[in-house]
Amino acid sequence: MQHFKIKPGVPLAEQPELGHNRWHPDLPFLASVKPGESILIESLDFLDAQIKDTDDVSDVKNVDLTRAHPLTGPFHVEGAEPGDLLVIDLLDIKPVTPVGFSGVFAKENGGGFLADYFPEADKAIWDLKGLYATSRHIPGVRIAGLTHPGLMGCLPSHELLAEWNRREAPLAAKGLAKPPDPSTAVLRGLTGAKFDEMAKVAARTVPPREHGGNTDIKDLSAGTRIFFPVYVKGAGFSMGDLHFSQGDGEIGFCGAIEMDGVSHVGFDLIKGGMAKYNITSPIFMPSIVKPHYEQWLTFEGISVENGVNYYLDATVAYRQACLKAIDYLTHFGYTGSQAYMLLTAAPVEGRIGGIVDIPNCACTVALPTSIFDQDITPKGMLNDKSYWGRKG
Repeated sequence: MQHFKIKPGVPLAEQPELGHNRWHPDLPFLASVKPGESILIESLDFLDAQIKDTDDVSDVKNVDLTRAHPLTGPFHVEGAEPGDLLVIDLLDIKPVTPVGFSGVFAKENGGGFLADYFPEADKAIWDLKGLYATSRHIPGVRIAGLTHPGLMGCLPSHELLAEWNRREAPLAAKGLAKPPDPSTAVLRGLTGAKFDEMAKVAARTVPPREHGGNTDIKDLSAGTRIFFPVYVKGAGFSMGDLHFSQGDGEIGFCGAIEMDGVSHVGFDLIKGGMAKYNITSPIFMPSIVKPHYEQWLTFEGISVENGVNYYLDATVAYRQACLKAIDYLTHFGYTGSQAYMLLTAAPVEGRIGGIVDIPNCACTVALPTSIFDQDITPKGMLNDKSYWGRKG
């Protein structure tokens, strides 16, 4: 079996033969695989080895986000042509080092979903031991891992790349999207004039797009099958940004328990699958394997923020649900920043409760109570004789 290895702790620019951190249709392939074959793909953490196992948050505060995400690939899939569907089976996903991290970016350097409420940088280092993660920076918590890749996709066509740059340019001009940035680009196998030409237009890896990309779906664990549209000959599959655990939405941006990891990946093709099934973006069949938690504490938010009523705004409603959960956890000894990092690193469940009851959308975020050493459920006069008959 082919095994593509990283050098943990070494930035992608110092091992450029491994992969790339920008999307472009002309990237040279790393290797070729056949339908029916499986391989082992190692990936660097999404911040390209910038975060260290220390108590000092300056590495998160001063992180260079233009280096995200170091991807391993692209892989040429024999027989793949534009219009096909690439079938990816995630057979197994594991860390390759025993340490992961999560954090909060400073508002002036990336921010996050709650940047207006938590503008200062922070981080948590996690010890990864078997099925569980614990952190000296968020004590009293043990999280069962749901390992998954945050980022996977196939290379875009020239036409699709041009479309991305066209439609994202107005947002980039307002600081709401990330334009091409040659300064820290790594394009596997390229140097000189060809590198310069491609780096000027190669797309950043920050958002999800039609080809897949940075979807950050926590349930894509071992046992998942994914169908990717193929836009170039050979497909050009790449992956990275592996997570040990993550909550729905990855609200902290640096919010998952990020890790260097290895994925066992299987390949297949559906010839002409895009037209046959009318598919222009990925379809996911998430794994049935996930941590089992019996009791959850669910917080609701509505689309009202700072006295303003927003019309059916799910973003505002989910933000309010997250803030309510964070406020609640501060009653149990956690700082707001610790609760924020916990909410984004733990496998919380986010839901749209109602999207039709004008004018307010309702969203919820549910937190598994058994990840805590202490009982965090509210208590009435009956306490342990409550309806549930058990502690959290």
